[in-house]
Amino acid sequence: MSAEESTSHSGASHSGAAVPYDYGYGDKKVEFGKVPRFNGDPEEFSLWKTNFYSYVMGLDEKLWDILEDGVGDLVLDEEGVAIDRKKHTPEQKKLYKKHHKIRGSLVTAIPKAEYMKMSDKSTAKAMFASLLEDHLSLLYLKQNA
Repeated sequence: MSAEESTSHSGASHSGAAVPYDYGYGDKKVEFGKVPRFNGDPEEFSLWKTNFYSYVMGLDEKLWDILEDGVGDLVLDEEGVAIDRKKHTPEQKKLYKKHHKIRGSLVTAIPKAEYMKMSDKSTAKAMFASLLEDHLSLLYLKQNA
């Protein structure tokens, strides 16, 4: 490489090599926009819940309401599927769609073993309540052992 090729437009010389900088993330892989994953550790549950809440609220605050309040008068089977979706009003259809968005996010966020414990729960609200109950009781037992 000649001196002319290694000179920038301002006349300063540089080698073109990038200087690495980790911005404080170290070995952590940062995945913005993805559902926060829960690792199953009761001591990590509170942190995961906070991250999951932030993720959900960033999508749509109504989703968290569905997680806390349920789906009202929608009739769902054991897998969370509407019994007679075609008879829903436009508002019920919106609620049903949002229910599946939050339920899908919750299923994605938890390990398979956690999901298998609550696979009989048809709503996101029931699944989340089960997750809360299981992990808070495990944390209590762990702290009092």
